[in-house]
Amino acid sequence: MQRKATLFAALLMLLGLTISPPQACRAADEDPLQDFCVALNANDQQITINGLLCKPAAEVKANDFASQQLRNPGMFSAKLGSAVNLASATTFGALNTQGLSIARIDFKPKGVNPPHVHPRATEVLFLAQGTLVVGFVSTAPENRLFFKTIHAGDLFVFPRGLPHFQFNPSESKPAFAIAALNSQNPGVSQLAVALFASNPPLPEEVLEITLGVGDEELHRLIRSVQEVSM
Repeated sequence: MQRKATLFAALLMLLGLTISPPQACRAADEDPLQDFCVALNANDQQITINGLLCKPAAEVKANDFASQQLRNPGMFSAKLGSAVNLASATTFGALNTQGLSIARIDFKPKGVNPPHVHPRATEVLFLAQGTLVVGFVSTAPENRLFFKTIHAGDLFVFPRGLPHFQFNPSESKPAFAIAALNSQNPGVSQLAVALFASNPPLPEEVLEITLGVGDEELHRLIRSVQEVSM
């Protein structure tokens, strides 16, 4: 009798998993409802929807599925020594509804992609050239740092929504990586910029209490982050 009850409970659990709303277990964008949905004038749309309008299928050409965007680096930050060039649905229309973005990240010697989060995507990074120190921090209460030095040909995963970074430790050699993210619009928030260069600014008293610093030190931090983010 006990064995039958255990089996019945297991069946109920399995049934619950199979009929649970998809949103309860999804961690990426919704599945497309058609073969493709090449974004229509992504930068000129006047209405807001969860995604981008589709180009009429009859007007879609093979060229719509190709892009040269990642042939070259993005714009380097003079202070950080890194450049991110992100191909997402807004810059590469064929990615619309596909739940995918891809980025090229270039690093000068001692260049850093500072701690940041992608609220809507997990990231897997492939290091094509050079060496990087990479890592992420788990959520509270552990706030555990997972970091590792990786080399050309290696992969590293940054879980969705967790603060992470990449740093080129070499003093003479550049590094180059490709990152895939499972959202057509992963979003990005640099932690230092969010704290010290938001618009409008966070209340200074909140920052002083949180960080345990005075006016002078807080203003120095704000100036430093603003200079880096310009």
